[in-house]
Amino acid sequence: MKQVYFKDIGLVEYGDAWQMQEALMKKGLDIKASWYNDATTDSTRSERIDNYLLLCNHPHVYTLGKSGHIENLLVNDSRLQQIGATFYKTNRGGDITYHGPGQLVGYPILDLEQFYTDLGKYMRNLEEVIIQTLDAFGIAGGRLQGSTGVWLDADDAYKARKICAMGVRSSRWITMHGFALNVNADLQYFDNIVPCGISDKKVTSMHKELGSSVDEDKVKEVLKKYFEQVFECELVNNLVTQDVTS
Repeated sequence: MKQVYFKDIGLVEYGDAWQMQEALMKKGLDIKASWYNDATTDSTRSERIDNYLLLCNHPHVYTLGKSGHIENLLVNDSRLQQIGATFYKTNRGGDITYHGPGQLVGYPILDLEQFYTDLGKYMRNLEEVIIQTLDAFGIAGGRLQGSTGVWLDADDAYKARKICAMGVRSSRWITMHGFALNVNADLQYFDNIVPCGISDKKVTSMHKELGSSVDEDKVKEVLKKYFEQVFECELVNNLVTQDVTS
């Protein structure tokens, strides 16, 4: 069974988490570059590319994907300062989204050549992890045709609302960025953007749907279980600090 090194890095500034992901991706890309330069084959490649899953949450921040539109940020720099939020243009796919306390963010850095070389399947599997996690808490999640992420009442145009946003980047089949599940997030922060560039749909959270605060540590444990099942892997809790800070 494939092993994925896991670390919960807690509350971390978005830029720091981005640098961690870039460093882990670069490790894998450097190994692949050496393979191509040496013309090695699968049978002669001795150095392994490690896979990782980072879980965290961020201080208030808005991030814009490389295919996003800046006009979907509805506030100026002065207002961002007033509400204690920062802004980043990123290299992931998708449009604009919000991250903040009470939201569970996951960053899988996976070599998909060890799983399957299909980005569409990868996104559907990330969604499946969230759908099964929500189901464990009595929330029926699903997919909205033509959109990524996980939705509630996706088959009803008037009720459909997003509970988990997703956006990824892939280079030589190594992934970074990932998903953001609204657990106890302050949904008022979404009022400052057009979330994911979709103006006619609402955003929700587990807290809002269940009517009470949700144990975020429990959500993490459930999510880890379904990540292992969906990706047919074992999460190994021995990712050391220098692996994500070097």
